[in-house]
Amino acid sequence: MTYEQYRCWILNNAPSVGTGPVVDLLAGSAAGGTAVLCTYPLDLARTKLAYQVSNVAQPVNSLGNFGRQPVYNGVKDVFKTVYKEGGVRSLYRGIGPTLIGILPYAGLKFYIYEDLKSRVPEDYKRSVILKLSCGALAGLFGQTLTYPLDVVRRQMQVQNKQPQNANDAFRIRGTFQGLFLIIRCQGWRQLFAGLSLNYVKVVPSVAIGFTTYDMMKNLLGVPPREKAHPLTGNNNK
Repeated sequence: MTYEQYRCWILNNAPSVGTGPVVDLLAGSAAGGTAVLCTYPLDLARTKLAYQVSNVAQPVNSLGNFGRQPVYNGVKDVFKTVYKEGGVRSLYRGIGPTLIGILPYAGLKFYIYEDLKSRVPEDYKRSVILKLSCGALAGLFGQTLTYPLDVVRRQMQVQNKQPQNANDAFRIRGTFQGLFLIIRCQGWRQLFAGLSLNYVKVVPSVAIGFTTYDMMKNLLGVPPREKAHPLTGNNNK
């Protein structure tokens, strides 16, 4: 929804941008950022629940995440515990690399999908297989280019709250510092750890998502972009 709204807003207020894939890149990035800001605390809770371990002493790892790990009883318990650590700000721990990653990822995803679709001959534009293929390629390229930022985000979300000066040099504080720290302590391959498994989830998910999106627009009678007038009804297209 926000993607289409941002796209119409750009067409109305910045006609010099044109109507090509650049609009999809900008609108997709803005839509991805909006979605992250609205749902990030839920993603944080999911990550903490997925990575939690028994409440026993853990050995120090290469990034200094050590000591007793909390065990959560559910999403509400995660919110309550994290909020006590540092207020609302703690609920958005790791949002920096998330936004830096989602903006190019969402933008590239929409850009690649719409660009590939525009190259499909008119006779095949309604083909479900071709839409699935375009969506799969969009997810594949977008995920590959931005995956290291996702690794930094996950490690920021699950690192323990440590006393001041305790292994302070090994604590991830920001996106680029986290990238260099992971490369130095764990090697550059760690930035792509789990990427192949992520393909199994993301590629079909993006393919099905885009295909369903286009099919629902056809089913609901939403006019093609070439015939639709954005928001104010002018002809900035």
